[in-house]
Amino acid sequence: MRIPRFYDPQPLSEGDDIELSDDVVQHVSRALRMKPGEYIILFNGDGFEYKTKLTHVEKRTVHAHIQSLITVHTESPLQISIGQCISRGERMDYAVQKSTEMGAQAISPLFSERCEVKLPKERQAKRISHWTQIAVSACEQSGRVSPPEITAPKQLKEWLLLQDAELKLVLHHHSEQPLQEMERPNSVALLIGPEGGLTEEEVELAVRHGFKPLTLGPRVMRTETAPVAALTLLNYLWGDLS
Repeated sequence: MRIPRFYDPQPLSEGDDIELSDDVVQHVSRALRMKPGEYIILFNGDGFEYKTKLTHVEKRTVHAHIQSLITVHTESPLQISIGQCISRGERMDYAVQKSTEMGAQAISPLFSERCEVKLPKERQAKRISHWTQIAVSACEQSGRVSPPEITAPKQLKEWLLLQDAELKLVLHHHSEQPLQEMERPNSVALLIGPEGGLTEEEVELAVRHGFKPLTLGPRVMRTETAPVAALTLLNYLWGDLS
């Protein structure tokens, strides 16, 4: 049976005796009703897994002993940062979840001209926390050891200025150069529009900032489907799916 995996942000080291964080305790003690002597896998974003034995389990407190450090290879060698224009409700949740499963290292929620979501500053911290938890859960499920960074929401123009990836792409229905003919990069910045798409002016702005238009075929994809298709293609060509 597969050993349960959990993200615990505290420092982890082989041989340590630790008290698990509240979120992990909820799963271990209340949901799974695990017992002392059983094993879990922990990760904290440092790139490793830690095989951990439960030593004391109560409803609100769980102690454990870290038995061994495990080196894993589940992070893509291709560094991909996504600028995802914010969509409504579960669509944005889906985009964050699947982008995490497919290996994105950073996800930036963006406001664009056709973005229909209004997110006042006083609500942004709560949404970032929500999306971060979705990403963490996706890492626990998929075997990743480094959750992607979920940045604070930005205006599209601001995000474009911050990008310094070797290859910068904007999803658009017109592409002059096939992706497979481009030089192999170590890092990619990928801009994905909202439900109504990017305006021609926004695409032109991205191009002026060094982005190349990329089409994923003749069919129009939903905003939450586009990152899955794009990340699959990028990792197939230059990442760990080849």
